[in-house]
Amino acid sequence: MIEKMKQVTFDEVNDAMWEEEAVKSLRGRPLEELISKTSEGIDIHPLYTKELLEKTLGNQVENITETVRQTKNSDTWTIAQAIYQKSGEDFITELTDSLKRGNESIVYDGKSNVIWTDASLNKLAELILDYPVYAFDLTENDAFITVFEKIEEKNRKKIEGAVSGDNISLPEGYDKIRTLSLDARQVHYGGSDIITELAITLAKAAEEAEAYDNFKQFSDQVIVRFAIDTEYFFEIAKLRAFRVLWQTFARSYDYKGYSSVPVHSETSLRTFSKLDEYVNLLRAGNEALAAIIGGTDILTVHPHNILTGSNALSRRYARNVQLVLKEETYVNDVIDHSGGSYFVETLTSEFIKQAWDYFLEIEALGGYSAFIGSGELEERVTKTRKERFDEVAHNKKSLVGTNVYADLSAPIIKGDNPLDIPNRLAEPYEKLRLYFEDKQPKIVLLTFGELKDFKPRADFVKGFLATGGLDVESSPAFETIEAGQKWIKQTDFDYGVICVGGKETVEVLNELVKDLPKNKTIDVAGFYKGEDADNWKKYGISDFLYKGKNQIEKINEIKENWEEVVTNE
Repeated sequence: MIEKMKQVTFDEVNDAMWEEEAVKSLRGRPLEELISKTSEGIDIHPLYTKELLEKTLGNQVENITETVRQTKNSDTWTIAQAIYQKSGEDFITELTDSLKRGNESIVYDGKSNVIWTDASLNKLAELILDYPVYAFDLTENDAFITVFEKIEEKNRKKIEGAVSGDNISLPEGYDKIRTLSLDARQVHYGGSDIITELAITLAKAAEEAEAYDNFKQFSDQVIVRFAIDTEYFFEIAKLRAFRVLWQTFARSYDYKGYSSVPVHSETSLRTFSKLDEYVNLLRAGNEALAAIIGGTDILTVHPHNILTGSNALSRRYARNVQLVLKEETYVNDVIDHSGGSYFVETLTSEFIKQAWDYFLEIEALGGYSAFIGSGELEERVTKTRKERFDEVAHNKKSLVGTNVYADLSAPIIKGDNPLDIPNRLAEPYEKLRLYFEDKQPKIVLLTFGELKDFKPRADFVKGFLATGGLDVESSPAFETIEAGQKWIKQTDFDYGVICVGGKETVEVLNELVKDLPKNKTIDVAGFYKGEDADNWKKYGISDFLYKGKNQIEKINEIKENWEEVVTNE
């Protein structure tokens, strides 16, 4: 059997053959229909091949991969688990435990407002001697900064990491601590696209570099921070593109050789949800792996329930995401995992070109501060943010457990967002779910015909309404139009949706609408337009529910109609 298998051969397949089969499957529609666009305006093709790569990029691929590999100083990354405690004693206790269990650094967020004591700062000073420290967004009044005064001068040169914030300065001797953070997270959480993140980071760098005597002196102080979203391949390409862009940036200052600055990534909370929180574990895992394959140097994974307050178990899960990836996947044995991938290399090249062009536009307008002050960045980011929310509301982008596969039996987790992350895509759904948690309208699926015929539409409607926290009941499966009309008139409900097998809907509706009560809001499952749809609306049908309809707008409309009825009663 093995010998026979070894002798099996396959016909060689080329691009032309693939295109021919694809066109057949499209039944006359053009192949271009399979091309989609990203929020950056980049065309995503259905197939990427070596021939296409060579045709579009030529020898650029070698230049990109060489730069990525030369500017990544290590084939592994530093696990940087954040600590979320509010007192210095608790911070040290959790930090010590996390370091024993796989964490590899000290991470501190100045916005966390930790209350430090002298004893806890002394213990922190001991730990900083053995582990790199990454402290960001510090203020001059934060007692954390005083820890660096507690360390003897002879030991300061071996301490590594980054410490940044407003109006802060370190004592002399900390030559290996970087003090300038180029942070792309703010624009990311504003809703920006990848091109904007990269270009703004370069523009900020150009402005900050003016204060230094030479480029090396400047770059030795820099650490760059990115939030990594769930768009897996795009985020890989983002980090790779940054390394090439930074090298191009360095050469514009006549820097010789390869320039490398550390990249600190964190899992983005833009797609995290308070609904069905364990799905956030999958999002975090996806984002963490993208950051690693993209070549991050330092990685923070947030707990899956960070939006409502993490606990010891969720923080352990977050830490173990990195430990599993590091110990069981061998991804820390390769510097550039995606180098040579036709798709990733094409994306990387697109990001490089567009981000550099946008950066030059910003410089032509006066640089970073002038550009921010002009309002053009806010306008661009607002546009992209609105498009992201529209994609989710229209179900073009899935948030599992939120706008698809919503589980009404799962508890709604209440709690404050300690990181104060704005513009999360799940927020509109969370607000609706909370509103309908205790009381909601009575909703009925009005089903006609056999189960096998109406069930797909009934299931769709149930899932659609569940995203806003609305539960439904089902009517009997009416065998005749008359039976349905009678039941609808005699039954008390606030909102109904007619579900009929696709082929029979027009015939059933044409008769059914002739005798429906005018005081009840009734929609139809399915997308209909034209003369029939117009006629049904004349008889009292309110709207149509179909895939692609704006979920938030529709559920808010149901809410408002119900509130009006309740108020009038």
